[in-house]
Amino acid sequence: MRHGSVDYFRADGSPLPAETVPLNADGERQADAAGALFARSGVRFDKVVASGLPRTVQTAQRVLAASAQQIEITHEPALQEIRGGRLSRIPPEEVESAFLDAFRSGPEVESRRFLGGESVGELLDRVLPALARWRARDDWECLLMVLHGGVNRALLSTLMSGQRAFFGALEQQPACINVLDLRPGGHDVVRAVNLAPTQWLHEHERLTTMEKLLAQYRRL
Repeated sequence: MRHGSVDYFRADGSPLPAETVPLNADGERQADAAGALFARSGVRFDKVVASGLPRTVQTAQRVLAASAQQIEITHEPALQEIRGGRLSRIPPEEVESAFLDAFRSGPEVESRRFLGGESVGELLDRVLPALARWRARDDWECLLMVLHGGVNRALLSTLMSGQRAFFGALEQQPACINVLDLRPGGHDVVRAVNLAPTQWLHEHERLTTMEKLLAQYRRL
């Protein structure tokens, strides 16, 4: 899953520290809806992993509560979101590319930096070994990972292509569910991507999550 909705900016337009933002009211509702869906579908988890950032931990807690499951949440810092730099250091004429380029598909994507911070290649360097460690474990059959939009793109792209990859065009709605079947020998199956429990058809969407954040930043 991706975590539920959060607010990255204060009312005055100043950014909040990305490592501290909690779920907002929409995010809580989205996480509850995901948990209710798991309950209706009879999905029971053996292990639950969150990146350790509050928005993923809170999402996992609400999913478990709504699906009537009591499981200790393991924190995996290597699966935290791609790390941005300081917005104040980005020249106005470069703001759009700083927000959007890392999540656009194309050549040399690994060299692109998110908000002047971590590059896509650096993100892949830390999240792919973490995935390998979890898939090598023999203490789970059904695993819930509550992570982030960029991290999920990295994992999904690599599993879909069978090699290190990052498809920026793979959108990840807040609290969306991705269903992966990890098989021996790397013969993995991606069964579902970006299932949004409060908006199955994405009928109200015209912008990506990063385009929405850019518009919010400019407006504030």
